Amino acid sequence: MPRMTAHRSAALTAAAVSPLLLNLWAAGPALAHGAPTEPSSRVYGCSPEGTRTGSAACKAAIAANGTSFAAWDNLRVANVNGRDRQTIPDGRLCSGGLSAYKGLDLARADWPTTRLTPGGTLKMTYASTIPHTGTFRLYLTKQGYDPTKPLTWDDLPERPFAEVKDPTLSQGAYRFSAKLPADRTGRQVLYTIWQNSSTPDTYYSCSDVVFSEEKAAGAAAKASARASATPAPAAATPSAPAPTAAAATADPSDPATASPAQTGADAPGSTPVASATGAGSGPSAPLLAGGATVVLVLTGGAALALRLRRR
Repeated sequence: MPRMTAHRSAALTAAAVSPLLLNLWAAGPALAHGAPTEPSSRVYGCSPEGTRTGSAACKAAIAANGTSFAAWDNLRVANVNGRDRQTIPDGRLCSGGLSAYKGLDLARADWPTTRLTPGGTLKMTYASTIPHTGTFRLYLTKQGYDPTKPLTWDDLPERPFAEVKDPTLSQGAYRFSAKLPADRTGRQVLYTIWQNSSTPDTYYSCSDVVFSEEKAAGAAAKASARASATPAPAAATPSAPAPTAAAATADPSDPATASPAQTGADAPGSTPVASATGAGSGPSAPLLAGGATVVLVLTGGAALALRLRRR
């Protein structure tokens, strides 16, 4: 009987403790675990759930780590509060400075990459377990980044190329887009920082990407073409009047009737044809006035001579 009582007491104790353990286990995901799955982060790609575990880089990372990256969604540091550069050491950006993820910091030029287009649109999928508020800050290594050297803060610009605040969690992931810089070519690292505002945690991740040099050159050429295709504002120029009968029959050898192109339109006092738009103006006007005067003088002189002869 005492034996039965002891067994029953143990069973009751286990029954009472089990719900508590289950509740504690279920509370674990409430810490908003997550990581980028597209473009694939190193920690996710090399995890048992990723698709890059067979790559040489992932094998080396797991060996350096001493264990698999089964906890790919738990690369987080508490109480950073935006002091990322002061908290995460150079050369350990991909691991967040955590020894449990040190294999991610290996400086190698053969990490599996995701191809991106310079100046194109980045479409990110960031897996997470439950909704949480926070800001994603996206950085791209500077042009000239050397993947065979440890990643440092100097390899990243001071400011992110995009920030996304409080996106919606849908079907187990945050999905958002951002405009990529147009001046990157070759292999780069997309560095993502997710600073929670509803928890004290900040998440870090490295996604290896590669930009096509041809596409970068094409994007630059298209931008240049667009710029040159935009016509510059032209100075307003009055349209030339239709040629008059007098102008059409003017003698080119007569300086009084020569066109500006023949006499030198840039000479002082010359009047361009294009500006002769008013009635009674233009090169033909002086010719008509001068001819009328000559006719009047000749007619008057002839009349006077005839009168004197009759006397």
